[in-house]
Parts: sequence; structure tokens; C-alpha cells
Amino acid sequence: MVAITGAAGFIGRHLTSRLTASGHEIRALPRGNTNVDGANAVIHLAGENIAQRWTKAAKARIRSSRIDGTRALVSPIVNASHRPSVLLCASAVGIYGSRGDQILTEASSPGDGFLADLTIEWEAAARAADTLGVRVVHLRFGVVLGRDGGAYPKMARPFRLGVGGRLGSGKQWMPWIHIDDVVNLIVLALENDSVRGPLNVTSPSPATNADFTRSLARSLHRPGFMTVPRFALELVLGEMSDALLSSTRAVPEAALAAGFTFRYPGLEAALAHLAAPEVGQSS
Repeated sequence: MVAITGAAGFIGRHLTSRLTASGHEIRALPRGNTNVDGANAVIHLAGENIAQRWTKAAKARIRSSRIDGTRALVSPIVNASHRPSVLLCASAVGIYGSRGDQILTEASSPGDGFLADLTIEWEAAARAADTLGVRVVHLRFGVVLGRDGGAYPKMARPFRLGVGGRLGSGKQWMPWIHIDDVVNLIVLALENDSVRGPLNVTSPSPATNADFTRSLARSLHRPGFMTVPRFALELVLGEMSDALLSSTRAVPEAALAAGFTFRYPGLEAALAHLAAPEVGQSS
């Protein structure tokens, strides 16, 4: 049995559907429920949305939902009559900070800033389960792209309106990944005992924001010549604009070493799939 927090979220919905179809019994843990006794595996995906203006109160909620929430999930494992064999805990490539053109793997050191500091503590809270004999995997998510959630609908909207464009200079690297590959990578981490520690959940071909913009515009057959200047992002989003303008050239070295094959390794094919009408829908 697999216990999942955040099962009703974007990634959680896709993952639950896949695991159920594969014959796994799923226990969806609602907010505040940390009963993992009897679960063979725990997948922790719940957390406050990062994509909001980072007021003092919002940052406190974000920190608490991730750090305190993870500690609350790990704590009952100590006295569980049947401990899970593995804990897959959501994390983020934000741990690397903004590093320009530097290629970042799971072996790279942490960076600086709010997200980096947050993720360091977040992973430490999950790593406590390792001392209990539980295999721990830190799922360091990049920008997840899917039709029904994640970053894609918000990114595509201005392009469909004809006002899409790059953010800032456009030189910043974006570690993106298609939702299908996210689910397959989580399944790999769940079923492969050799996978442990940090796992970059990103495609093998990160793109600069400028390249991403051009590809997205092309896939939607819309212009993409606009530029959103840094000051405009800062005015609207405050400190959170740093996350959109940070450059994180993360690559999935651990996944590739484990023999994982990406369904969408390249951006053009991923965006073409997302832009195409779903089966049963008219164009």
C-alpha cells in the first residue's frame, strides 16, 4: 500500500491514476493526517503553493507546510508497527539557487536565497527517516508542464492572447519536465531500491527562458516577441520574481545513471504534445 499526501494536487492526481492502474493500493492522506502505519511506501507531495507574492506571512506558510509538514509525517514512523520501506519526498531544484550557465547535478552544492535555504531544511526533515531504516528519495522538481496543471496553462495563456514573451533577459535557464516523465520518474524511485537521496526531476535538456519562449510561441502558432522587464515582475510579485528570473541549469544525472528513458527529452516534442487538442476535443 502506498500512502500519498497531496494526492488531489496536479502531480498527485496523475501519479495516483498511474499507480492505481498498475495495481497499487492507494491511501490518500488528507491535510493533517500523518498515519502511515501499514504503508509500504510514502510519497509526500503536499505543500503551500510557491507561486504567490512572498509576503512575510506567505513565506512563513510555505516554510511551515514543507518543513513542519515533513517532520510531522516522519515522526509517526518511529512508533509505526509496520514501517514503510521508502519515503519519496517532494523537493525542488531551487536548492541550487541561481547559478548562471553552470550545469547542476545531484552532486552540486546548495546555493543561496529563500528557496535554497528552505529546501535544505526541507530535505533534512525528510532525511531523518533514513536513520529509521527507510530509503529516502528527495524529488527535486523542476518546472512541471502539463495541460491540466502546473506551470504550462499559466505560461501559455498570454501567448494565446498574443502578448507572450520572455521574462527579463531571457538568459536564465529553466529546468522543465513533462508531467508524463514526472510520473514515470516517481515510479522508478518507488520501485528501484538503488535510487536514494536527491533525484533531479527534470528533463535532460533544460532551456533558457528565451529558447523556451520561442518554442512555446511556435507550438501555439502565436507571436512571442514581448518582453516582461525585471522591474515589472518585481512590482507585481515582489521577492517571488527572483524565482522566475533565477538561472538553474539542472540535469537529471541520477535518473540517467539509473537507466531511465525520457518520453519527452526535448522541449519541442513536449510542447507540441501539450499544445495539441486532447482526444475527443475539437481543435
